[in-house]
Amino acid sequence: MTDISNIAPRDKAEILAQALPYIRQFHGKTMVIKYGGNAMTDPELQADFAEDVVLLKLVGMNPVVVHGGGPQIEAALGRLGKKGEFIQGMRVTDAETMEVVEWVLAGEVQQDIVGLINQAGGKAVGLTGRDGGMIRAQKLRMVDNADPNKQHDVGQVGDIVAIDPSVVKALQDDQFIPVISPIGFGAENESYNINADVVAGKLATVLQAEKLVLLTNTPGVLDKNGKLLTDLTAREIEELFADGTISGGMLPKIAGALDAAKSGVNSVHIIDGRVPHAMLLEILTDQAYGTMIRSH
Repeated sequence: MTDISNIAPRDKAEILAQALPYIRQFHGKTMVIKYGGNAMTDPELQADFAEDVVLLKLVGMNPVVVHGGGPQIEAALGRLGKKGEFIQGMRVTDAETMEVVEWVLAGEVQQDIVGLINQAGGKAVGLTGRDGGMIRAQKLRMVDNADPNKQHDVGQVGDIVAIDPSVVKALQDDQFIPVISPIGFGAENESYNINADVVAGKLATVLQAEKLVLLTNTPGVLDKNGKLLTDLTAREIEELFADGTISGGMLPKIAGALDAAKSGVNSVHIIDGRVPHAMLLEILTDQAYGTMIRSH
């Protein structure tokens, strides 16, 4: 916990008062939060994240957490003597890897997050895309970035067919905080590993969320000189795709963010999860701690 004993009581009150307009503006609104990166692996940042989520719930917002778990999956595969393979930022998922993905995401990682939120005073409930028939998926057909006539087979990686948010809404109404693993199911009851950024973006759209917040290991979207771009429109993002400024692992993340911004989510925030309480700073202050993509 950060030591704030040297801050005068009047200054503390002023800090709280500055958050009031944001609390009023976002009261009752849904915030979909993609939780990943360093914020998921550093114990102090884990505690900060859990406190932030609980605070948002206590002041009347509806946080929904979608989590990744790349490093944890990689570590589990390593213990089995397997090495992860990626094509265009997506993990190649054969049947054995899919088993590992399910028990790491829906077991170890999800229950850690649920426990942290509960420890911080919230009421978290873990879900996968199977629960309540939430995420129906099909096999992802990945077109090659350079050659549109070529496709890559990435195994049991899913493309979302539909999201039924009924179970999430029911939990929100009962004051619970949903924590969702990005695993979908197909027509033959097969499991699919789905990119967590994509799930968060689609879920934010279906829930008509006020904000989509993506915690990352970068300060946000950077220009070609490495300077942080704090405020972008959907059109400006498309230009950054076209000129190659956005590439590699940021492609699926930003693509999902762009889709959400175009589909009615008021704003998407790509923020630095390595900054303590970055989420609160982004939502409850006028200081930019990442990149905001506006829908208009």
